[in-house]
Amino acid sequence: MIEFNYKALPWNIVFGVGSLHTLPNELDKLGKLRALILTTPNQAEQGRELAELLGDRAVGLFDQAAMHVPVATLEAATKICYSLKADCTVALGGGSTIGLGKALAVKEGLDNIVIPTSYAGSEMTDIWAVTEAERKVTARDHAAVPTLTLYDPHLTLTLPPEFAAASGLNAMAQAVVNVATDRPNPIISSLAVDGIRALAASLPIIMKDPQNIEARSQALYGASMAGGALGTGVTSLHHRLCHTLGGMFNTPHAETHAILLAHSVAYNAAATSDGTARVADALGVDDAAQGIYQLAQKLGVPVSLKEIGILEADLDKAVAVTLENPLSNPEPVTPKRLRQLLDNAWRGNSPQAIKA
Repeated sequence: MIEFNYKALPWNIVFGVGSLHTLPNELDKLGKLRALILTTPNQAEQGRELAELLGDRAVGLFDQAAMHVPVATLEAATKICYSLKADCTVALGGGSTIGLGKALAVKEGLDNIVIPTSYAGSEMTDIWAVTEAERKVTARDHAAVPTLTLYDPHLTLTLPPEFAAASGLNAMAQAVVNVATDRPNPIISSLAVDGIRALAASLPIIMKDPQNIEARSQALYGASMAGGALGTGVTSLHHRLCHTLGGMFNTPHAETHAILLAHSVAYNAAATSDGTARVADALGVDDAAQGIYQLAQKLGVPVSLKEIGILEADLDKAVAVTLENPLSNPEPVTPKRLRQLLDNAWRGNSPQAIKA
């Protein structure tokens, strides 16, 4: 017996090579005349080029977006928005920049146009976050959904292959948790499975041939589908762990997801056997957790938390913070089991089921 509820988010998407050049016209359609461009420091030059494309429609550039949206960064961007009388933001970049645009949309009511240059996928969700005092606090709000998302695969060609791999596995995590779940939804699962397949097929090609525009397009499409699944789907232990480590230790967002995903899948496998089998099928492997772990190895992505700066002494603190608030997860989460999961991930061990 099939039973489910589904309500779509207010997505507005333009996807295609060269679609960046439609942005001035799209802003005109939206009636937006004073756009503040958002980037990280590393993408400031791209931000200036975008300002030239927009001409008088661009009133300024804020190039200090940072991972996990520190509250001080949000406050600084807010002041710039007010001083320039911006009527919208244009977030050009990955998850850090997109996250800032989403926070401004929720906090200040600014229309948020997003141009992803990585495979973050967060542009497809209503999840937004701010980090303060070593805690990354997330929430859902339809106001966080971009007014327009413009996908131009050409913009991802400069994304280094090693980061493309980590970014792609980050996106894959958004899909996997919505297939390997005890609360499956057929529409969400369809988005997720398609995203997993597209990412699994395209990421190895990008590593071998970074300028392959077809593979870049497939990866960007896969990230969009994966983000769409998370946007109307669920989170669980995996995302809680990633937000804990990111908020406490400022770990790189994409790599944190890439490392923990296989271990999270193995942890929940007994309670999500049907969904986990669908993930394995989408990956073209027999075992989902092992398949994800081996894909990460093949792509050259870090597979241990110690590779991204986590100390073994940090693990107990991470367990305590992860369990500070109630957690919805297919398998019960206890301090002992969670500590074992993190120990395996810290050492880079092959993922394994953890007994109660």
